[in-house]
Amino acid sequence: MIITRLKLTNWRNFAEVDVPLRDRAFVIGPNASGKSNLLDAVRFLRDVAKREGGGLQAAVARRGGVPKIRCMSASANSTIAIETHLSQDADSPAEWVYGLEFSAETAGRRRVLIREETIKRGDETILSRPDQDDEFDSERLTATALEQINVNRPFREVADFFGSVSYLHLAPRLIRHGAEIGGSRLENDPFGQGFLDEMASANWKTRASRLRKIGSALASVVPNLDNLDFERDQRTGKPHLKAHFDSWRRHGSWMEESELSDGTLRLIGLFWALLENDGLLLLEEPEISLNRDIVLRLPSLLYRLSRPARRRRGRQRQTEQRQVILTTHSADMLCDYGIDGREILYITPDREGAKITHMASDPAMRKSLEAGVMPGEIAPFRDGADQIPFDLNLTV
Repeated sequence: MIITRLKLTNWRNFAEVDVPLRDRAFVIGPNASGKSNLLDAVRFLRDVAKREGGGLQAAVARRGGVPKIRCMSASANSTIAIETHLSQDADSPAEWVYGLEFSAETAGRRRVLIREETIKRGDETILSRPDQDDEFDSERLTATALEQINVNRPFREVADFFGSVSYLHLAPRLIRHGAEIGGSRLENDPFGQGFLDEMASANWKTRASRLRKIGSALASVVPNLDNLDFERDQRTGKPHLKAHFDSWRRHGSWMEESELSDGTLRLIGLFWALLENDGLLLLEEPEISLNRDIVLRLPSLLYRLSRPARRRRGRQRQTEQRQVILTTHSADMLCDYGIDGREILYITPDREGAKITHMASDPAMRKSLEAGVMPGEIAPFRDGADQIPFDLNLTV
């Protein structure tokens, strides 16, 4: 499944959001405009649905409480709401709709309470809270139905979907020196500190297959790289990633992760994540440390390596494309004719809360796109001297 529509109310710096989404979404905008906040709305639902260490109370506490989450333009007693529509593909009607609305008590224990929780499958309402039991025992409203295994059986598909969401903001230095740095890792390891340990824990056949696919993809963008391998140090048992480069030496040369460039490590980490799971993948600025030629080809590489999910639906198994939502500051990332204007969301800061717009919904931008102009050439965050003007007097 993929998220085909996302609605937010009073979330972070967004007063109101209602945007459709496709298999891919490129979120762009100025610094501090709310790109990470948009991704965090989906991460929040993942944290609520997690079976271990998750739940509504933990997800809110991890973000500093309701006052830190609520939009500053909202009143103190306003509720925060998230609604998602889930479908098999971007052009199909919603199969599931999950909505959650919550706020903190204004007095007493100031508990975080559910004001409304709804789950629909097609036109049928599966769950609607508060219900009669909630009215009798308000403590029930401190936990969502999504996080309760004994309750979510009729809609566990939705809980499993949110629980499988992955978020990455890879830091190559942590990949390279994660074991040396030691200490505690953030939950779900979004920065890649335990990347080598994660690779070591994979079945050797699976690991070899993934490295072969990653090596094939890298061969077109990393000069002379022709093979990737994995081994453990015979003395210490420490896992190592190795890359083979064709060089003037007769048998070429091998390099370990400590010798690889930041860009190469970032690409390997990104591609591994794409091949590892089949849930929604959230990426923060994947273009960091990469040169322009690679960034130009990154969207097609990410799409090609997105692991199609094979899911059983009734008696049949169907292939579903994995959804990827990423933020970027790079206009080069959008210079790809394969990118649909409906895949690009740009955020505009506003005193009352940031606004989100589809590039294809802007008449001037849509006209340029239909005339063959690449999205990156008219990206709103480009410097005015480099950006192609919208009014080109083009005819299609």
